[in-house]
Amino acid sequence: MKALKFLSGLTVVLFTVFSLGGCASMAGPRESKQSASIVDYLYPKATQAPQLAPSITYLRPPIRVGIAFAPNDPKARTLPETEKIKLMERIKAAFAGQAFIGSLDIIPSQYLQPAGGFVNMEQVARMFNVDVMAMVSYDQIQFTDSNSLSFLYWTVIGAYIVHGNEHDTQTMLDISVFDVASRKLLMRAPGTSQVKGGANLSNFSERSRAARTEGYNKAADQLIPALQAEITSFRERLKTNESMRVEPRPGYRSSGGQE
Repeated sequence: MKALKFLSGLTVVLFTVFSLGGCASMAGPRESKQSASIVDYLYPKATQAPQLAPSITYLRPPIRVGIAFAPNDPKARTLPETEKIKLMERIKAAFAGQAFIGSLDIIPSQYLQPAGGFVNMEQVARMFNVDVMAMVSYDQIQFTDSNSLSFLYWTVIGAYIVHGNEHDTQTMLDISVFDVASRKLLMRAPGTSQVKGGANLSNFSERSRAARTEGYNKAADQLIPALQAEITSFRERLKTNESMRVEPRPGYRSSGGQE
């Protein structure tokens, strides 16, 4: 009789455990996203790719550059400000040492308004006395789903089913450099990454957060050399691009010693 009661109780436990496992698997994959779009910021009402009218851009070296993140929707998940500052410091270092660059200022996110457009960019540029704005945008999606890490865990007080989670974090970083006066895009550079990993429920939040940070860092590792190459290419384009004029400020001398 005792053996029968034990088997009956065990059946109930197993039925409950596997029912919970079934419910968990029926929940399906999930995804979380955080992003800040340069298009949403500068062209909030655009229904198609923006077309700028041809114009002459006057560059006056040494050029004063502001570096900022495109603002995101206040209700949306966003990259922590500390991580933004770290990335902007790396971008600042990529520009540093260029003969035609003067000051480099990191602009905190609170100065930019969501969907503020070029009007807001111009306000910020005047406030920080910069000629050019290097705008960083990003898009990161993290997928999670149950996988084979799930297992049955027995204790002295019962059985527990522990679900593992597989996360796949895809990250896109982009930097777009605009001349504020003409609103012209001078250069851009991208960086992407993909981070895969697994974690059980007890440490999933920590692991997924670490994966998001790793995703940004790896994307930045691509972005920085791409930006450096684009800066070099931009200097070459200046020699032949008729839509851009270089008018040095008084006292400025190029690397070749010419005013």
